[in-house]
Amino acid sequence: MRKTVIIDTNILFRGLRVRSETLRDKLLESGHRFVSAKYLIVELFKHKERIVANTNCPESKILLYLHEILRRIEFYDEEIITTGSYVEAYRLCGDIDEEDTPFLALTLELQGGTLDK
Repeated sequence: MRKTVIIDTNILFRGLRVRSETLRDKLLESGHRFVSAKYLIVELFKHKERIVANTNCPESKILLYLHEILRRIEFYDEEIITTGSYVEAYRLCGDIDEEDTPFLALTLELQGGTLDK
């Protein structure tokens, strides 16, 4: 059964690490459907230096991994997520990590079915 898996910033960052071959292989080779909020792109730019610093490989290799992983992810514009899902997501994770709100809101939204992009 093909599952829909929400990819958040932490999962993507871990998949980019050199020692994360198992996770990267799952992201690249599984039959699952991977989705994320477009906010993930903002997070990538925001933490680019940290990503590069936390790996032991050239930036060119990190960019290759990133390209391969991003090709597998369906991105959703946050505008299609209902206010109710955002409010509930913030209630659930705002005290822990406010930046996870878009990903949790997308998760809540997808419980009712697949969204159109």
